[in-house]
Amino acid sequence: MATILFSAVGTAIGGPIGGTIGALLGNAFDQKVSGSGRREGPRLQELRVTTSSYGTPIARHYGKVRTPGSVIWATDLVENSEKSGGGKGRPSTTTYNYSVSFAVALASRPIKDIGRIWADGNLLRGAGGDLKFGGELRIYRGHGDQQPDPLIDSALGGSCPAFRGLAYCVFESLQLADFGNRIPTLTFEIIADDGDVSLSRMMPRMDRPANVERPLHTLQGFSEDGGSFASSLAVIDEVYPLICNASGNNLTIGDAEAIPANPPLLPEAAADPRSESFASVSGESSRRQPDLRDIPEGIRYYDTTRDFQAGLQRAGGRARAGRSRIIEFPGALEAENARDLASKAAERASWARESLSWRVAELDPGLEPGQVVRVPGRKGYWRIINWEWRESGVELELQRMPHGPARSTIADAGQSLTTPDMMATPTVLRAYELPWDGKGPAEQRQVFAAASSSTAGWTGSALYAVEEGSLAPIGQSGRQRSVIGQLESDLPPSDASLLDRGIEVDVTLLSADFQLPEATIAGLAKGANRALIGEEIVQFASATRLDEVTWRLSHFLRGRGGTEGYALAPKPAGTPFILLGDEPVPLDDAKLGLSTAVAATGLVDADPVVAQIAGLGASLRPLCPVHPRMQLKTDGSIALSWTRRARGAWEWRDGVEVPINEQAEKYLVGIGDTASPAVRWEVTEPCLNLSVPDFEALQSSHAGQVLWVRQVGNHASSAALHLLTIS
Repeated sequence: MATILFSAVGTAIGGPIGGTIGALLGNAFDQKVSGSGRREGPRLQELRVTTSSYGTPIARHYGKVRTPGSVIWATDLVENSEKSGGGKGRPSTTTYNYSVSFAVALASRPIKDIGRIWADGNLLRGAGGDLKFGGELRIYRGHGDQQPDPLIDSALGGSCPAFRGLAYCVFESLQLADFGNRIPTLTFEIIADDGDVSLSRMMPRMDRPANVERPLHTLQGFSEDGGSFASSLAVIDEVYPLICNASGNNLTIGDAEAIPANPPLLPEAAADPRSESFASVSGESSRRQPDLRDIPEGIRYYDTTRDFQAGLQRAGGRARAGRSRIIEFPGALEAENARDLASKAAERASWARESLSWRVAELDPGLEPGQVVRVPGRKGYWRIINWEWRESGVELELQRMPHGPARSTIADAGQSLTTPDMMATPTVLRAYELPWDGKGPAEQRQVFAAASSSTAGWTGSALYAVEEGSLAPIGQSGRQRSVIGQLESDLPPSDASLLDRGIEVDVTLLSADFQLPEATIAGLAKGANRALIGEEIVQFASATRLDEVTWRLSHFLRGRGGTEGYALAPKPAGTPFILLGDEPVPLDDAKLGLSTAVAATGLVDADPVVAQIAGLGASLRPLCPVHPRMQLKTDGSIALSWTRRARGAWEWRDGVEVPINEQAEKYLVGIGDTASPAVRWEVTEPCLNLSVPDFEALQSSHAGQVLWVRQVGNHASSAALHLLTIS
């Protein structure tokens, strides 16, 4: 590592005559660059968390880094309560949630933008700028014309600072429910500049010009936590060796690894019999340090491929026995580049163990501090690292340069449990009422909300009942998305009597990561693969993926759960499709009331998403009777009968009487319009007897009309079953 002290460089360049001028020039650079007093350079640390301590330095960031920042303003926690449950003898629960607003200082120089934000190790803000939790974020990039934040200004009034020259961000009403109702520990991805880190951007303002000729290739980020610029240069010099020259009127920082095309050749060594220094006769003396502990074994850095977590790459790819030194470099690198830099640093340190003292009668004015030279009678290249003027000549201290490039090996950043960054997308909502399945109270509607989104970054939504234009809270959807889509092709009608093996229909799902499973016939019998297409419940056994979002379904059981009436109507392309799994959320009937629509608001929804409830009344409507029969008796009368079904009886069990699940067994038999029949009978048994005169009267007055039956329930009547057509 080079010792950067420009006053000494100035004296060496100025020589005996110009030493005073050179020292003054060097002192000027020292004051601007090196500062005074104690010096502490940047250090590599494990990922820290946001603090709010007075006196904490605000770092200067370059390139792309990850930093915790410092809280510079905050409000008290704001409490919000939400009551759930209650009604019909059930206890109610009140849930308290909290939010907070605060500002975090990020950088003491202007930045370009903020990328991702982590809260308690999880993504709070994605690379696309989307917040994963409720709240609002405002970014101030630290320019000289930035205005005070309106929220802070409203709280502090006329004393509100604009924090010009300081990059910071403001969180307004950040929801804390997912963080244990406390401000989480935050770290920020700072995008300070475009491209790799530039040393010229790090230069402080000086009265004299500076010429930076040292690129920092592959260095993607670097932070200065305080201290002098010279201390930062000293840290960088370990990995990117520097040549600093303050000759003339400006400062030049160059690449110590660069070897000129034709390095100058030193003159022959000069003897000095009167000298008490080295090699008075030969004028040269070589040395080689035996201690290997100064050769760096590897480098610790911030690995960009692992979300800037600390990484370690060893020179040559493997550890050596015994003690070793690891370079602590607070820079953001990829693993391959970090290993390459570690190997180069070890190679330089290994060759630099060989040094050479060389006496010349006079110094060539073309030689400069740190210049690469050739030595008579010795192979390779040498760098001038020190000289001393004496009465008999100039004594040079030379250091051996690497003989060739360092050995390159394949690097691996290792595994890391990084948080996936999934973009949140708007909520898509479907709502529907299903026939009662026999579970829970028979008098309670079974209404479900199928909330979903096109990506897995969706974090759920709040659900509301729509009541005369207003929204009443009824719960949360949860984070699990419902599998929804629509028909891509037409679904033909069916009598819903047998397993339909000949029908195929294509379904386009909302998201590419949705899956439709297959099922066996035995699985269908147990209720597998239920789906709602329009208002018809179906089951499918076969599901074949055609592309990312399109599936082909076949082997159907149609009209399940008493929806066979809807199976008789064709379903055109575009009809909604909902998989009836565990994802749809059952809604509280007491809170839903008489609402016929449901609304949802998610994290990125600008306005509430409203969905009308499909299948209204299906839970309380009795199932249509089945198996109509007509018997002509010996006396000429007609006996009509049917088989009853009941709400909640989705399974058909042989040898078991179907339960009524109504207060009484009642049927309405009619002719003509089912809403207002021309002739009607009310019976309490699943049969009706028509005498010969009665049937002859019907034939004369209602020939060609349909005689039907409906089961009458507590809240509604079933669909009509066709018994016969009068002829």
